[in-house]
Amino acid sequence: MLKVLKINFIVLGAVFILSKPLPAAEVFDWRECVAEAAKNHPDLIAAQAETRQSEAAKKITASQLLPQVDASLSASRSKTVAGDGENSSGGESNSYSYGVSGTQLIFDGTKTLQEVKAASEDINASRQNFKYISVTVRYELRSAFISLLKAQERLKITREIYDIRRSNLELITLRYESGLEHKGALLTAEADLADAQYQISQANREMEVAQRKLNKEMGRRQFIPLEVKGVFTVSDEAKEKPDFESLSQNNPSLLKIIAQKNSAEFSLKSAYADFSPSLSGSAGAGKSGSRWEPKGDQWNIGLALTMPIFEGGLRVAQVSKAQAYLSQLKENERSTRDSIVLVLEEGWAALQDALENVRVQKKQLIATEERSKIAQAEYAVGFITFDNWTIIEDNLVQQKSTYLNAQAALLLAEAYWIQAKGETLEYV
Repeated sequence: MLKVLKINFIVLGAVFILSKPLPAAEVFDWRECVAEAAKNHPDLIAAQAETRQSEAAKKITASQLLPQVDASLSASRSKTVAGDGENSSGGESNSYSYGVSGTQLIFDGTKTLQEVKAASEDINASRQNFKYISVTVRYELRSAFISLLKAQERLKITREIYDIRRSNLELITLRYESGLEHKGALLTAEADLADAQYQISQANREMEVAQRKLNKEMGRRQFIPLEVKGVFTVSDEAKEKPDFESLSQNNPSLLKIIAQKNSAEFSLKSAYADFSPSLSGSAGAGKSGSRWEPKGDQWNIGLALTMPIFEGGLRVAQVSKAQAYLSQLKENERSTRDSIVLVLEEGWAALQDALENVRVQKKQLIATEERSKIAQAEYAVGFITFDNWTIIEDNLVQQKSTYLNAQAALLLAEAYWIQAKGETLEYV
């Protein structure tokens, strides 16, 4: 009787865990997660701001090629004092003027023009950087989505395992009370049921962590309980081995380096052009006088030519710096290209391994489930011992988890492969 009460206590405790109410959760599919992340993720918003900065920087540089026009207006009153004491004398005068003046760059050895071209490449680099950030965000978002999908499925499996352990304990208890089983078998069954309860609690905590991560990757400011709906199948199996060299050409991280290299080439040309003379024109017109409105006309027109002669090696050092930076980026481009090709090959191989592993683990699970059914019937009638039966049951429990891990690993391998190809959030 004491044993029955103890068993009932264990079962009731597990029922409490299983029936514990969970907070209402919003349900999202993958496309809905992508849409929200594209709108709210702080890394994407920051990358967009960086692109706008680059566009504004180009306008600032290009403005030097256009006329620079200023308007002026001034009014002043002055007083002069001559002599000392009673013999002092003085006078007051007013001065008013207004006018318009302008300057226009005529020639600077294409220095400014090269700087504008460099700024255009900087814009391209920032746009490629945005794509690179989008690639990274997609991978992190997909990983978070898979983690929650796995956690939800794991919670279901742990509850199934609990049902198996509870049924086993009930069977063993009956056999123990009938004198057909030893005490060690009963204690083992009780320990297995307690472990099943622990697995349920752990799965709940795992799901809460996964929810937190998905909230973060969706760009939400506050935590909200989430559930996801999806399947453990992949759409991008890449069964045929692709040409990794060709595939790497459109990767945003490589295109970003190429744009930076192009910008550095224009910057080097600008540094060379800085040795050339600079020619600019100026003109102005206005009026001045001692009364308002002034009537005296004044105007000016002219040219200004400047030529660097000696600046302590400033321009030579600037050229040397630009050459070294260009050389650095050329090597960075080669290194980035080689790295992308390697990551593509690794990602493709990992995806194929994961696909094959899922097929193998599925067959293993089917076989283990069938063995468990047979063993359950054989143990009930005494055809096999407890030790043999519990090994088969443990294998079933382990195989359920192994198959789930293989399915989740497959989805992660697909996400890594898509990231290696440089696909952005738009690649749903």
